[in-house]
Order: sequence, then structure tokens, then C-alpha cells
Amino acid sequence: MTIRFGTMHVPDSGFEWVETAKRAERQGYHTLLLPDNFYVPSPYPALAAAAAVTDTLRLRPNVIAAPLRSVAETVRESATLQLLSGGRFELGIGVGRPDAQQETEQLERRWGSATQRRAHVLETVAAVRTRVDPAPPVMIAAAGPRMLAAAAQVADRILPALFPTATEDDLAALIATAREATDRPVAFTQQIVGIGDQLFAPRVYGHVPSAAELREAGAVGLLPADPAEAAAVLEYRQDKYGIDEVIVPGGLADAFQPILDRLR
Repeated sequence: MTIRFGTMHVPDSGFEWVETAKRAERQGYHTLLLPDNFYVPSPYPALAAAAAVTDTLRLRPNVIAAPLRSVAETVRESATLQLLSGGRFELGIGVGRPDAQQETEQLERRWGSATQRRAHVLETVAAVRTRVDPAPPVMIAAAGPRMLAAAAQVADRILPALFPTATEDDLAALIATAREATDRPVAFTQQIVGIGDQLFAPRVYGHVPSAAELREAGAVGLLPADPAEAAAVLEYRQDKYGIDEVIVPGGLADAFQPILDRLR
């Protein structure tokens, strides 16, 4: 079983975005990802633009905040991107970050209780699988035990939603919770937050610790600077936890290239 790699970028301009997509495909990335929040362009049209200039690169929002759209809207947008990409769309979805509640209200939509948001995710996944042809692979981002258990029942893969300071024990606990909820095979994805002293600081995290703080905390998302050591860490996690996909933020792409070259 090989490890596959996704790279997550945010467009600065149309020209820069399509060049980023073409470069990611040349570098050997499997998937191009784009967040879904009010700080960045909408993922569906942006990923459609990337589809037009690539041939093999798969395309996934990371991840759709389910409360921001009705089920019908997500189905329509997903079907459109699946058509325009020639079947390279992958659905990434979750209940939404805590600060997504304000974004939901700005769209005059109902945030709902945790139970309602979980139900909305599951309803959306079922509808996309039924009404989008071909049905895309589904990744669900999850952190709480109920969402992890639900994701384990329906997702093709799970992205454990971790804070930057989360440890390997934290990662192991989330994966164990998901595995205990199902007998079906589920793959896992990890998103890295740093390599050596280089960090990726997404706006939605708020305060981001320094590399020294992350090392002191034993942060699982911080890889060693040495490419051989970093590659060994990822191979170990693949064997131990079944993590067969790694998401690399665009700001770390250059630092990650030697690691990618070793594992590709």
C-alpha cells in the first residue's frame, strides 16, 4: 500500500491558481484541495478551473462545511464539478468549524445542533452518492466521538480533525474511536502543519504556536526537517494507523518536496 499526497492551496489570482494546479500535477500530487470558508474563494468554481488545466489531478474541497449549503446545492455543485473534471471530484465534508456558525448565519441558514449537523452531513453524503455520476469518494473530517462513529459507517476515508498541538496519542485515540465503530475498511488522512522550523498557519486556527512549542508538545503534525526521518515517520504511521494519505499545505510544498520524492 502506497502513501498518496494531497496539496492544499488558496488562489491569489486566476493565473496563479491554474499554474499551481499544473505544478501540483507535475510534482506527483494525487489531489488538489481547497478549504471552504469565507476567507477564501468558493471551492467548487476554483476546483473547476483547476480541472480544466489538468488531466489526472483529483479535486477535493477540504472540507465542505455542510451547514453552509442545502443538500440539493451540494449535490448540484458536486455533479457539475464531477462532469467538468471527467470524474476526478472527491467530496470532503464535515459539520463545520465552530466559527462557521457566523458564516452560516450570514448566509441566512440555520446552524442547528450538533445532532442536526451530523444528520445533515450524512444526508448530504447519501444524496451525493445517489445522484452524482460517478459517485465520488467521500472523506469526512471528524473530531468528536459521535461524528467519528458516524463517519466510520459511511466514509471512504476519515480526516481526524486535530489542533496544531495535538499529539500522536491524540491522533491514535481518534483513529481507535473510528475503528471501534465499524468492521468495514476505512482509510485515514493526516494533515501536516509544519516541517522542521517551517509552519503553516491557517487563519481559522487563531493563535498558532511556534515550531519550538510544537516540538515541546510533541505535535503529531510537525515533521522532522530531515527528509529521510520525515519519510520514516509517515511510513510508520501508515503501518500503525492506516494513514495512507497526507495533506501538505501549499506554504510547505517546497520544504516537503524532498520527502515527496522519497515516498512517491
